[in-house]
Amino acid sequence: MSTSRSDGRDRDEEGRARNARPRDGLGRPLPYGTPGVERQPEGIVRTPAETLTEAQDLLDAGRPFHAHEVFEDAWKSGPGSERALWRALAQAAVGLTHAARGNARGGARLLRRGADGLAAWTGEAPAGLDTEGLIRWARALAARVDRGAPVDAAGSAPRLRRAA
Repeated sequence: MSTSRSDGRDRDEEGRARNARPRDGLGRPLPYGTPGVERQPEGIVRTPAETLTEAQDLLDAGRPFHAHEVFEDAWKSGPGSERALWRALAQAAVGLTHAARGNARGGARLLRRGADGLAAWTGEAPAGLDTEGLIRWARALAARVDRGAPVDAAGSAPRLRRAA
């Protein structure tokens, strides 16, 4: 539960920052009282397969900011050996978010950071995750963004798993 303090900042009962403002599909804050899209609950522990399924659904719906939150949960709650992998996926999702918002410089930078993190991953990819395909996707999208191409979040969403 969030409460609004006299300084206008939303905090939970322990005093941690929790922004309760509604957000649009790309995670941009909207004015209080404006209908927004449903937020992803924070702190959910999912299996790698559940994480990839939920994130793919959000990416396909044009909601990469919300997919980033799912990856962030995996990064924070998963085993230490996988944290760099989930962090790289979160960075790539935020890169797509920024690119779709029109922030080309930040979008391309975060897409490359995500690709570099995935390229550095040496472990076995969980749940059929297609790390090589995601590296190619992120670098190609970053190059498109650098050339000034507009980005539609849903139309530019990656496939997270290898084709069966």
